Amino acid sequence: MTLTPTLPWKNRRVWLITALVVGTLSVLSLFAAPGTTNLQRGSTYSRAPDGYGAWFAYMQQQGTPVRRWQRSMDGLFAPSAVPEEEVVPISNPPKLTPKPSSTPPDGIPTQLITMIGIADQVDRVLPFNEEWIRQGNVLVLLGVKQPVSAAPFSAFLNSPLGVIRVETARRRDRSQSTSERATARLEDRYGAVVWEEAKGNGKVIYAVTPHLAANAYQDVAGNFKFLASLVQPGYPVYVNEYIHGYKDQEAIAQEKVAGNIFSYLANTPIALVAMQTVVILLVLIVAKNQRFGSPIKLEAPQIDNSEAYIQALGTVLNKAECSEFVLETVGKAEQIHIQRSLGLGNVPLEVEAIATAWTQQTQRPAAELYEILRPAARKRRISERDLLTWLGKVQAMRQHLP
Repeated sequence: MTLTPTLPWKNRRVWLITALVVGTLSVLSLFAAPGTTNLQRGSTYSRAPDGYGAWFAYMQQQGTPVRRWQRSMDGLFAPSAVPEEEVVPISNPPKLTPKPSSTPPDGIPTQLITMIGIADQVDRVLPFNEEWIRQGNVLVLLGVKQPVSAAPFSAFLNSPLGVIRVETARRRDRSQSTSERATARLEDRYGAVVWEEAKGNGKVIYAVTPHLAANAYQDVAGNFKFLASLVQPGYPVYVNEYIHGYKDQEAIAQEKVAGNIFSYLANTPIALVAMQTVVILLVLIVAKNQRFGSPIKLEAPQIDNSEAYIQALGTVLNKAECSEFVLETVGKAEQIHIQRSLGLGNVPLEVEAIATAWTQQTQRPAAELYEILRPAARKRRISERDLLTWLGKVQAMRQHLP
């Protein structure tokens, strides 16, 4: 039985597998591809509505020492992390000026600064060193995750610095308890939007929205002023750009030394390609690599009992070397077949009579017929090679019968 494979473009299973592969790769590309847009949110280099380029320029115009931090926070916690020439003397020391002490703990800088981190869920991407804060430093986190409240998404809140626009329904519940003293800096009846917690000589300021002073709020004067009031007056202000993917030359050099091939691949499109390759392999395994559709079930061949008996008998005769029995049996059957073909009936005749009719009807020599019928009549054992030769002559003779 001949099996004709189903063409791939006519098979529904192939189309389903192809659609599954394309859909999976599309989803992976959507979620696993580098999110450059998300990285720019809250960056002072961004001019997009959710960037902070306008607020950074505003702070520079106000004469506030504001700079960009483009290294890991681990470097900030090390001694002398902030160059001395960049530290601006504090003309009006604030209330949080640390008390004179002896040599600070190892890994804690001696300079006081304000570090601002702006990103969605910034408390998860920005390292938190409580001992560094207790020395008198200030950490401002914009975009801290809090539960969604019943507050409207867009609201205008009053403050001593003017009206402040807030676009988020998240609020810090007033019933939340903390281990340190917490003070609300901006709130409504639904909860706090901005609050601060004192930690030793320093403090941490939290805001539920990362867009407190984004470029989109340039026309709302209260937003820029309010964020400016949150940073420590007289302290150097550093905006963390490292969490947005910006790195200075020293940070890049350190990461090249400390990195390895796996971390490099994880931060390149090769990781996405590898993931797509794995998905394709899994789909092929599930599909069992059936390029031409589902397998066609083969029917079990029907066994011919007569043929099986003949083959078994032939095997026995071959083992017993009974070639004379084969000559006699096959020879008689062939003689009757020849007589029928020549119209001589089913009663066995003399070989000469059959040869005469053979010559008359086929115009072939009688010797061809004698070579077949006479060895069978002698009933003598012959070799296997001679037996095969005789059977070949029988097949050739059959082609000339009328």
